[in-house]
Amino acid sequence: MAVPATVAAVPASLYVGDLHSEVVDHHLFEAFAEFKTMDSVRVCRDRVTMKSLCYGYVNFKSQQDAIRAMKLKNNSYLNGKVIRVMWSHPDPSARKSGRGNVFVKNLAGSIDNAGLHDLFQKYGNILSSKVVMSGDGKSKGYGFVQFESEESANNAIEKLNGSTVGDKQIYVGKFVRKGDRILPGYDAKYTNLYIKNLDSDITEALLQEKFSSFGKIISLVISKDDNGLSKGFAFVNYENPDDARKAMEAMNGLKFGSKNLYVARAQKKAEREQILHRQFEEKRKEQILKYQASNLYVKNIDDDVTDKELRDLFSSCGTITSVKVMRDDKGISKGFGFVCFSNPEEANKAVRSFNGCMFHRKPLYIAIAQRKMDRKTQLNLHYAPQQTGLDGSSTPVIPGGFPPYFYHSVASQMFQSGLLYQPLGLRSGWRANDSVPPTRSFQQSQVPNFTRHHRQNRSRMNGNVNSLGKAHSGVYIPQYYQAVEYLAV
Repeated sequence: MAVPATVAAVPASLYVGDLHSEVVDHHLFEAFAEFKTMDSVRVCRDRVTMKSLCYGYVNFKSQQDAIRAMKLKNNSYLNGKVIRVMWSHPDPSARKSGRGNVFVKNLAGSIDNAGLHDLFQKYGNILSSKVVMSGDGKSKGYGFVQFESEESANNAIEKLNGSTVGDKQIYVGKFVRKGDRILPGYDAKYTNLYIKNLDSDITEALLQEKFSSFGKIISLVISKDDNGLSKGFAFVNYENPDDARKAMEAMNGLKFGSKNLYVARAQKKAEREQILHRQFEEKRKEQILKYQASNLYVKNIDDDVTDKELRDLFSSCGTITSVKVMRDDKGISKGFGFVCFSNPEEANKAVRSFNGCMFHRKPLYIAIAQRKMDRKTQLNLHYAPQQTGLDGSSTPVIPGGFPPYFYHSVASQMFQSGLLYQPLGLRSGWRANDSVPPTRSFQQSQVPNFTRHHRQNRSRMNGNVNSLGKAHSGVYIPQYYQAVEYLAV
């Protein structure tokens, strides 16, 4: 495989994809250990769950070793799965553009990654090839080939599209991202039109007369309810697709009766929902980006505060585009809301001016609003250091579900000074049947200064646990004793 000219100047870093979920860094290191100039490896993980993302990177000091590693390790097995090895592209725009990417479908089940690579390699330099597999390792019949240049991709499409490979006629075309794909049949020739905003007195005969001027109509129907009354919409099916298009262009928006008609290509429900969903998501993303730093989250709002009162409070800081006090189904305030300004400067001014101020007998908490996922990630990062012990190890789980802060504030100090009992399973001289823990001597200076209330509680709890042990036929129940020991501190 030749070194792509576009990556010759970048560091010798390889992308390794399709990794088994159980592959960790040292597995990847061992797989590439034969290449002496290997510098580092990394398996990428989710920042929150720490689960493997099933891809990683291997960095080399020598580009020649990287080329050799790509030749030898691409389509090889690691932990029972075929891995893909290709040049790493640090520029995300290059990866997301889809330039030189080809989509192939209707592949025979016998064609794997290597077979797909062999099929396309004569048309140009291939950066990556992949046949999509199911969970049981069988081909799903389609895949992707990433060429170095757009010219090579176009050449492969021209020569291979419609050709027969392994008794199957394959389809080869340009790869289109899911969000940009045109739905099946969207631009295909159509004859069926959907018409809405019909007056209740519009009849099929009147609709037939109006729409027949554009061409021959095969069928026409007005949708009606169980009582035979019009639902306000209809379908007209033409014989010729060109007639249908002319009717749509001429009649859409035209006043018919007392309303303006809406005329469009008839769509299946699933197709229409998908288009509307995509339009909604695009609009929502635009709104989020537009007001990302201008929207305020306001908490600790008194129950009787209205939207108008909240708007009046913040109006001195700038132009407010929207105000909303969040309420439940019964209309009762949830105690928080949102105030959106026209620009981030006004929002920051409002935070400085009103955060902590008294409003209707309550101090307000004000901050820049965040998406739920962003806020969750930030909290996880903030509290991550608290989940680590003094020696850097993970916080041990305390029996009985006691909170971690109890362990950090008291129990960790006692462990360090040797005041707490050892884990019961490790004690020497312990007897299971009707026994009590062995006594331990402490120097006077080591004994914690318990109050009388703590001593009484500890004696009472020890007595209860001993009686529990006797009640269960003399069988020792470790979780009860462990709970007592931690609580006694």
